[in-house]
Amino acid sequence: MATFLPSRPSRPLLGALRPRRAVDVVPDVAPRPAAPAPRSAVVAAAIYDDGIRRAGYDNLAETFSALRSRPGGMAWIGLERPDESELTSLAREFDLHPLAIEDAIQAHQRPKIERYGDTLFVVLRAARYLDDAEEVEFGELHVFVGPDFVVTVRHGASPDLAAVRSRLESDREMLSRGPEAVLYAILDSVVDGYAPVVAGLDHDIDEIESDVWGGAPDVSRRIYELSREVIDFQRAVRPEQGLCASLAKGADKYGVDPELQAYLRDVADHLTEAADRIEVFRAALRDILTVAATLVAQRQNEEMKHLSEVSIRQGEEVKKISGWAAILFAPTLVGTVYGMNFDVMPELDWAYGYPAALVAMLAVSVGLFGVFRWKRWI
Repeated sequence: MATFLPSRPSRPLLGALRPRRAVDVVPDVAPRPAAPAPRSAVVAAAIYDDGIRRAGYDNLAETFSALRSRPGGMAWIGLERPDESELTSLAREFDLHPLAIEDAIQAHQRPKIERYGDTLFVVLRAARYLDDAEEVEFGELHVFVGPDFVVTVRHGASPDLAAVRSRLESDREMLSRGPEAVLYAILDSVVDGYAPVVAGLDHDIDEIESDVWGGAPDVSRRIYELSREVIDFQRAVRPEQGLCASLAKGADKYGVDPELQAYLRDVADHLTEAADRIEVFRAALRDILTVAATLVAQRQNEEMKHLSEVSIRQGEEVKKISGWAAILFAPTLVGTVYGMNFDVMPELDWAYGYPAALVAMLAVSVGLFGVFRWKRWI
């Protein structure tokens, strides 16, 4: 007989009885790193009035505002490899020509001078000699000169414009002459930097001359590399001579201070001296290369002569060895034939067969010796 047990009431799920708790959001403990500040190309920016530095700024906006608030003042802004936005800001503030801005962005320009209205745009090629590497490093400098501003855009490690700024700030009379004084001071600094380069190249040429006469194996490659450096140096110096000539022609037209014109003539003299030395260097390197090629040819001829002499001596030795080998081959051949021990051979039964064979061997050998002696092989 079946027994039925009473059914137990079902237990509700715990989740149905307990209220759900809100999930707590745990905040980040470590703060996220802030985005890096955009790089500023402003190396130095200052406002000058009557040859005195009034204030310095770290960005272009403050410099623009300070210049507007000081009529008669001059802004000198130094930039290093600026981006397009910074140059565009300068163009809007100082009304710079788009072609000049394009040149400043792209760089790799030859030295030149352009005038756009009241603004002068100058491209200079600076150079410095690296003693450790014994080579010339070139830099490019763009200068915008306006009625109340000077903007320098530097592409490269040289020239040291901080030294130019410091020197001008210590010379109030010179700096009070305005933006043209800054331009001429920069030009003078660039040209003065050519003197160590000339001295370094002169020293390198002296070393190459010693290497040529010493027979250094890689001297031709070094001559070629130095010639390329001299040519690049010439490409920097020669156009700047025309640049100085253009500045001198426009000095009277634009009312440049006579004292500044005297500085410009001094710069032109230094450029002429550097250009003359470069021509001397190019001529010297051409002569050195010719001498090096001649010495190499002489050494090759001497080596070829030595090899020819050795080859001739070896030929004479080969002749002697061949002659003696032929002389010894004849009796060896006869002896070999008679040493085969056949029953039927000529002269075996003759009493004089053995002496006759010896006489034949000797006769052939003497005959060959006489022939080789006559031909001077022996």
